[in-house]
Amino acid sequence: MEADSPSSLKDAILNRRMLICVFTGFTSGLPLYIVIQLIPAWLRVEGVGLAEIGFFTLVGLPYTWKFLWSPIMDRYTLPFLGRRRGWMFVTQLALMALIASMGFVNPALSIWTVASLAAALAFFSASQDIVLDAYRRELLPDAELGLGNSIHVQAYRLAGLVPGSLALILADFLPWHVVFMVVASFMSVGLVLTIFIHEAVAEPRPPETLFKAVVEPFREFFQRKGVRTALLILAFMFLYKLGDSMATALSTAFYIDLGFSLSEIGTIAKFASLIAAIVGGLAGGLIMIKLGINRALWLFGVVQMVSIFGFALLAEVGANPWMLGFVVAFEYMGVGLGTAAFIAFIARTTNPVFAATQFALFTALTALPRTLFNSSAGVIVESIGYTSFFLFCAALAVPGMLLLFKVAPWSADD
Repeated sequence: MEADSPSSLKDAILNRRMLICVFTGFTSGLPLYIVIQLIPAWLRVEGVGLAEIGFFTLVGLPYTWKFLWSPIMDRYTLPFLGRRRGWMFVTQLALMALIASMGFVNPALSIWTVASLAAALAFFSASQDIVLDAYRRELLPDAELGLGNSIHVQAYRLAGLVPGSLALILADFLPWHVVFMVVASFMSVGLVLTIFIHEAVAEPRPPETLFKAVVEPFREFFQRKGVRTALLILAFMFLYKLGDSMATALSTAFYIDLGFSLSEIGTIAKFASLIAAIVGGLAGGLIMIKLGINRALWLFGVVQMVSIFGFALLAEVGANPWMLGFVVAFEYMGVGLGTAAFIAFIARTTNPVFAATQFALFTALTALPRTLFNSSAGVIVESIGYTSFFLFCAALAVPGMLLLFKVAPWSADD
């Protein structure tokens, strides 16, 4: 492979496209981690029950239904900044406003207002993902999909340090409305990106009609892959992240229930996840260049599944700071690597001509378990306890791994 040469590796890593992937990852991950980490922690501290917090994940339904309005973002161009950048700017501005307003609501008195704001936050976050995924697919040549998406995913996960670490530390010293305003300010990263980049496609050709924008992406995918293979790919996309997604659904509440303070969670998570994400991101991208996407899915999928057992071990050990650091680091390493290979696989499966709608459909399938199954996580934990819950999550990871034999064989060329 040409990419194996030192000059090719250097060109693949040190270019402007990789830098853009850092910014797309951060601005895409920030609002999601607010929904799945900061808001549950805030609700738990304010006295909301664990079962209610579990059901609260249903506000993430926009992540599973985003393919319904993705054709609109493919078909229509806003009258400023261009086809992709215009939608980026609108969604990012809305996200900043929603995050800033969240902390002014008392969840103990207005839980439905919090739910409405969180649902709106999820909607604009999912909409931003539609256009950022499409832009990145148009930006990256096929040879850079593995590394570019690995960098995107690690930056995506690093963004979780803001709501999942910095915000929790600040919450021990500042009122919640100030915390949410500080977190909202980090969306300026996305706005700066949008203003200074250029459209990835100089002369975009959007679908001629909205009907074609809806129908053609589905027709093209099933014709290109064949119905049987296409259905297996969709099943794999649904199942591959099911186990680790459910395992991390109540991670912050889990740490709190073990007896860790918010500052301990924030501080330990910050250092452990930062090191693991940087090392994992660089290693994962380089491994995908060497091995290809298929073999990376196998290798990283095993690490991802094993990382779930770390949570079960922590549940038995209890509030041990060193064990927390190990579990968080391994989770960021394993799950981050698995996600990087998975997103690269999704990108490779799409046709760049229909990037927004196909990418939205595929990533919506990956979000469906997080929204539907994770909503029952609190009920399951209260029924069988944390240790048994995490062992159950590890078992859920097996079907997705078995489908690799069909959709991404180890010996097949990427």
